[in-house]
Amino acid sequence: MSADTFWDDAERHLVRYGAAFTPRIIESAAGSYVYDSDGAAILDFTSGQMSAVLGHSHPDVVRAVSRSVASLDHLFSGMLSRPVVDLARRLSATLPEPLTKTLLLTTGAESNEAAVKMAKLYTGRYEIVSFDRSWHGMTSGAAAATFSAGRRGYGPTLPGNFTLPTPNAYRSPFRGPDGSYDWEAELEYGFALVDQQSTGALAACLVEPILSSGGVIELPPGYLARLKEMCAERGMLLVLDEAQTGLGRTGHMYAFERDGVVPDILTLSKTLGAGLPVAAVVTSGEIEQVCRDRGFLFFTTHVSDPLAATVALTVLDVIERDNLVERAAKLGEQLTERLLRLRADHEVVGDVRGRGLLQGIELVTDKESKAPADALGHAVTAACLDRGLHVNIVQLPGMGGIFRIAPPLTASDEELHAGLDILDAALGAVSSSR
Repeated sequence: MSADTFWDDAERHLVRYGAAFTPRIIESAAGSYVYDSDGAAILDFTSGQMSAVLGHSHPDVVRAVSRSVASLDHLFSGMLSRPVVDLARRLSATLPEPLTKTLLLTTGAESNEAAVKMAKLYTGRYEIVSFDRSWHGMTSGAAAATFSAGRRGYGPTLPGNFTLPTPNAYRSPFRGPDGSYDWEAELEYGFALVDQQSTGALAACLVEPILSSGGVIELPPGYLARLKEMCAERGMLLVLDEAQTGLGRTGHMYAFERDGVVPDILTLSKTLGAGLPVAAVVTSGEIEQVCRDRGFLFFTTHVSDPLAATVALTVLDVIERDNLVERAAKLGEQLTERLLRLRADHEVVGDVRGRGLLQGIELVTDKESKAPADALGHAVTAACLDRGLHVNIVQLPGMGGIFRIAPPLTASDEELHAGLDILDAALGAVSSSR
């Protein structure tokens, strides 16, 4: 099939479900690279859809999938297999008490749906709080807690969803007398608004430790601890969505470890399957028991699938064997250093944020005004692709100049710096042509 025919067929037969497709036909992928139909190698700084922490086609994952598909991949949802129980035990061993109970699913939205249902059933309430730049999935409950995009034109969402202001230190209007960011005042203000709107039925707060689609916004040190206190004061559960921050990505096994805060419910997906559809909900024995007693129902086609469990077990094995959590921390230090250098060298790089191997830069028209630079972001993205780098921008209005940089944890030092060299060159070329 010629390239023209391919794109004609794509236009004729595919539903367009978001941003425009990358103008390359991808034929294969291996390690930190994807390869297009012309044989060009493209360095993947998005880890697929922010998921492939072991890179593409990791040999251990390939072997595990082949073995599982040939012997035990899918069962009636009421049956159990050894990989599922093994995974639940392994996940528990990586987590602090009391997170000991696991529900194995397939997608991030599904895991957030299950977590929200558990929180509602456990508390007997229905109101959910999330950030105003949140992204938790496209199914109904997860979409109702998603505020960064996708809310217009579909009619009413589930009732009882409220927002907190996203703690964006670069742009927040909450400032101390010396101009420093006052996240404490912002959080207090946000909960005051929630309390005014609530009918007295607050069930849970669902947040990411680093908002990824929301613009690579990292929660300030101390924020998560105070957030949990405020949830406890209201009888709410704290649900952490670590779809993108879990499994070593931030230089900790789980991002919440930096803050010494244990959520009531943890959701995992993307990184747990390293690019394959695997997700999980982990909670305490006490919450699980109450939900069980009250008839918790989440009986889906692929719940507790042995193939998903086998993949997740393999991912955990490789992360532990190859010390990838420590690797992400060390590479993250190099990434931070290079991004700060970009900010110093380029007038259009306004902010650097994130940690480990989930970091970002925000482009602006100039550093004084901080005006968003959507068109510039698109131009830099195209210039990077022309030079052999796929790097992700947050393709939402007003955030088109925000780049998410999330290479695989298996990327080499040379690959990391090669990609950053391309980004540096693209910024220079596009800026000089303005």
